[in-house]
Amino acid sequence: MALADRLRQHEGLRLQVYDDATGAAIKPGSHVIGNPTIGVGTLIGPGGGITEAEAELLLDNRVRIATKSAASLVAPDFPAADPARFDVLVEMAFQMGGAGLAKFENTLQAVRDRRWNDAADGMLASTWALQTPGRARELAEIMRSGK
Repeated sequence: MALADRLRQHEGLRLQVYDDATGAAIKPGSHVIGNPTIGVGTLIGPGGGITEAEAELLLDNRVRIATKSAASLVAPDFPAADPARFDVLVEMAFQMGGAGLAKFENTLQAVRDRRWNDAADGMLASTWALQTPGRARELAEIMRSGK
């Protein structure tokens, strides 16, 4: 058996952070006995973490997921026709997930209709803008200007 296969067999694959001592999923407020771990035995607590290269791989993968989510919510020609504004939608999907972006129904309709001020106003009138005001203002400005 190859080493990677043996490690998968012995460590298991866990896609949520878990306590390596108990095997329990770590949620807000959890009491952790061992070490926070994820994947195939990857320690992410004290003394662990991920490499910069791993962080970049995660980022690239999450951007692909967010791009697919954002593209599904606008006209098929939109990403190529207006890349700066499309990137705003991708960043929003990255931050709050595709389901979160989908809740911006009026904003998305304004984007599809190319009503940039309405789209930006909708972004700024959201709970998301209250939670991350600097980011929301910056992205709304890009939505307005296309730059």
